Amino acid sequence: MRYAYLLATLALALGGAARAQTIAVYPPDVNLETARDRQSFVVQLTQPDGITRDVTAQAQVTFANPALVKREGVFVLPVADGATDMVVAFGGQTVKVPVKVTRAKEDRPVSFKQDVMPVFMRAGCNSGGCHGAARGKDGFRLSLFGFDPDGDHFRLTREVNGRRVNLAVPAESTLLEKATGKVAHTGGGKIKEGDEYYQTITRWLEADAPTDAPTVALPVGLEVYPPSAVLDGRDEKQRLVVRAKYSDGTDRDVTALALFLSSNDSAAKIPPDGDGTATAGDRGEAFLMARFHTFTIGVPFITLPKDLKFAWTNPPEANYIDTLVHNKLKKLRIEPSGVCDDQTFVRRVYLDIVGGLPTPEEYARFMVSTVPNKRELLVDELLDRKEFSELWVLKWAELLQIRSSNEVSYKAMLLYYGWLQEKISRNVPTDVWVKELLGANGGTFKNAATNYYQLERDVLKVTENVAQVFMGMRIGCAQCHNHPFDRWTMDDYYGFASFFTQIGRKGTDDARELVIFNSGGGEVNHPVHKRPMPAKFLGGTAPADVAGKDRRVVLANWLASPENPYFAKNLSNIVWNHFFGQGIVNEVDDVRISNPASNQELLDALGKKFTEYKYDFKKLVRDICTSHTYQRATQPTKTNESDTRNFARGPIRRIRAETMLDVITQVTDTKNKFQGLPLGARAVQIADGGVSTYFLTTFGRPTRETVCACEVRLEPTLSQSLHLLNGGTVEPKIAQGNLVGRLLQEKKSHAQVVEQIYIRCLSRGPKPDELKNLLAVVDAAKDKKQALEDVFWAVMNSREFMFNH
Repeated sequence: MRYAYLLATLALALGGAARAQTIAVYPPDVNLETARDRQSFVVQLTQPDGITRDVTAQAQVTFANPALVKREGVFVLPVADGATDMVVAFGGQTVKVPVKVTRAKEDRPVSFKQDVMPVFMRAGCNSGGCHGAARGKDGFRLSLFGFDPDGDHFRLTREVNGRRVNLAVPAESTLLEKATGKVAHTGGGKIKEGDEYYQTITRWLEADAPTDAPTVALPVGLEVYPPSAVLDGRDEKQRLVVRAKYSDGTDRDVTALALFLSSNDSAAKIPPDGDGTATAGDRGEAFLMARFHTFTIGVPFITLPKDLKFAWTNPPEANYIDTLVHNKLKKLRIEPSGVCDDQTFVRRVYLDIVGGLPTPEEYARFMVSTVPNKRELLVDELLDRKEFSELWVLKWAELLQIRSSNEVSYKAMLLYYGWLQEKISRNVPTDVWVKELLGANGGTFKNAATNYYQLERDVLKVTENVAQVFMGMRIGCAQCHNHPFDRWTMDDYYGFASFFTQIGRKGTDDARELVIFNSGGGEVNHPVHKRPMPAKFLGGTAPADVAGKDRRVVLANWLASPENPYFAKNLSNIVWNHFFGQGIVNEVDDVRISNPASNQELLDALGKKFTEYKYDFKKLVRDICTSHTYQRATQPTKTNESDTRNFARGPIRRIRAETMLDVITQVTDTKNKFQGLPLGARAVQIADGGVSTYFLTTFGRPTRETVCACEVRLEPTLSQSLHLLNGGTVEPKIAQGNLVGRLLQEKKSHAQVVEQIYIRCLSRGPKPDELKNLLAVVDAAKDKKQALEDVFWAVMNSREFMFNH
């Protein structure tokens, strides 16, 4: 929804239909409670071309009943109880905003949690670099980002009696004197004497520093306005308004109390402690965030070059993926690259779907085909091959950390891998086998899925792994404090952990086997208030119904279902990452407010489709691979050469370790032998994460010690290049396979041998100048076979061979 307003405007503007400019006023309503309340507002103009401007200062503002409210700058203040309209006019357009005032003559009593704690957050007092550090700072500690307000109240008022607060003379309280810099303070002055933050703390001290009743209203939501902006050139400005919703049904303007953050300061910068005004920078996209209480909410901003002229050329679209990618590119004024040629496509799709290269015969068959939909037919053919399931067994084995260790026997590991292989090879819907996995009970030999709970036995680590693998969320921060850049609190963390406290484990007659069972009873105690935390789904508002049930089964049934808004989108993002080298949310297991999706509508659509497909990820892969977005050429256009986030051109990706070894083996006609596998098996079939070779380790094969996606390393390194050049893989395999010798025995010409090498390795023939230069080298050599093998070696050491493009 956050992009709806902007998308609607741009769709009309860029679709060719001329539209008049429009204005919008935010927030859409004004609710004022008590005499101290106030509400700021912003007026945003959207031009026919989609450019937006902040016209608050230029707009005319009147009130239908000026006896109820008054305006001071960008604020609306209460005067008397009642309801009226704020009428905003600009450029011949008028917008009415309903205004409601209650208790206009009452002075709301000061609250520690509602008023004072937000000042500490805003001033940075409870950040990790200040008093929020684990040991505090200069003898004084606050809870990090305010996760323990009751403890903070005690430390302020009782821990050092009579020093931090002076109720007799509030202005002489150490709290105020240090915060204003009147006395020595390592952090310097954080507030100014007489400003609204100073006045808030003073009011609290004058009221005898009261604590809050247990029923005090707390924030339950946060709104940030406007929902988006497209800024025309450097130094353009747009002010944000932040409003909090409270548990008693009221709301408050908390713009002055929110902390601001930009995901890309070069595109749009917003001072953390400013008034919410963002300033445009260089061309690009930024996600501007506001943090208040435990909430972090963001809105997308786009900065374009001043007066940029752009005409959308309406490139063809194969499916919904292209439509949604194009919608984003229109907003950014970026033209996508064209579709790649058949030679590029056939190599790319073979590497991505089956983890290998097309054979010369497969290459020739595809290239000579004149069927209009031959690319779609090839995708369907590859999806039905066993190599496709092998590749995804590998990827899931990494996420599930399948490996043998001192705790997990080789037999148990192999059975676990076999269970996973059977599920994926039969294309069992992902939700079905995930539910079976997370709710598994029994012996680790008889029910191999139970090995999931043998590999990791710490309740809190299991909690974090489940959230990270199946929902893409790293919630570990919330174990010790509220997450600084996401919505998750300690209550959320320990409520989720309570789903895993009933896991029982016991041995059998075979020391290698373990029995997993539901032990019943027990919750995790919250480390701050020591109360047991009832099991609650992440993002849920109430405890889950687990009475008399196996909690893991309850969790699994929710997690792998449409009721969980994160499951389908997270797995869709993992699939997308495989085919593009980066996720729509990147990293794929770091989903949080402060790491937004590059195209939220696309991610939502993929998740919706995955759910509609009953979690059949083959269908999702087909959608991706048949889209023009996947088939884009890697060559940039003038407008997309600097873009790295919006899939405007084909990505260039280093081939992962197992596939790299497999394709080297394939093109040289050799075989590998791995532990536990027959001669000729592929590296992607290695079951045990603890098994590796020098080549695989060098090229970044993960050890599966963690569930982090970062374990798979795809960055090119010098050691990889040196190993290909001089190591014991490429040159020995060329000699062992004797491909050049066999081709010469078949009376192939030197040009035909070079062509075969190119087709095998690069899925294309040599260009005329390449062929000419290489044949000149071969003709000048005394040993023709050795010269041709040198050509083979050189091609396999080229960047074109090492990368998928």
